[in-house]
Amino acid sequence: MWQAFREDVADQGVEIVTVALETTGAEACRQFIEAANPAHPSLIDQYHKSAELFGFVNIPNAVWIDEDGMIVRPSEPAPAPPSMKADRPNIFADLVPPQRLLDIMGEAVKIRSNPAAYEAALRDWFTNGSQSQFAMTPDEVVNRSQPRSADEARGQANFELAAHFEANGDHDAAIPYYREAHRLTPENFSYRRQAWSLEPNELDGPVARFWQGPAVGAEDAWPYEGDWLSDVKAMGAENYYPEFKAEQA
Repeated sequence: MWQAFREDVADQGVEIVTVALETTGAEACRQFIEAANPAHPSLIDQYHKSAELFGFVNIPNAVWIDEDGMIVRPSEPAPAPPSMKADRPNIFADLVPPQRLLDIMGEAVKIRSNPAAYEAALRDWFTNGSQSQFAMTPDEVVNRSQPRSADEARGQANFELAAHFEANGDHDAAIPYYREAHRLTPENFSYRRQAWSLEPNELDGPVARFWQGPAVGAEDAWPYEGDWLSDVKAMGAENYYPEFKAEQA
């Protein structure tokens, strides 16, 4: 859908850049990028550096950057444009879903977002530039972004250590640092989802990325205090993404 949107707005001088946050590197992302066959830049960020720099804490998140390289909206949820249609294979077609996966999808449909409002805001910015009601001044961007707390800084450091061990093939050594990053930055679902996705589960292939929790019968071996299903239930699926704020301030 983002690919179709990019083609729809390309004549306005707009470019879409997608970034995959994936500690295990290019091979984990390759099948999805190749299946999409994107014409826009599709990057792979093995160390979540873009998340550190831009403040991404979940997916999908995005920033708006103008033609002068200035951020005009800081990191916020970026739902796919609903006016764009895309042919996508049904990855569940030949699967008899385990109950846990059905429960995950049941919570996912409760997640609130406003993709139509987000798309309208983007199109307004493309048309009106800095005069758009959705384009922030540098001071407004800084005010919305806020400085990183000491816990967030320590959480980032622990996540970097975990990524270092993971990249060097030492998954067991990475786990304590993932756990500490989760403790210090409880609002950062990117840190949590990255760690959860590296644990074995009952599914294979593209469907496996939806699992993100202990396999049935292996709950005692799960190395983390939370998982996607239990954490989203605890917080309320309607709170998974912050509300899109159309106003500048």
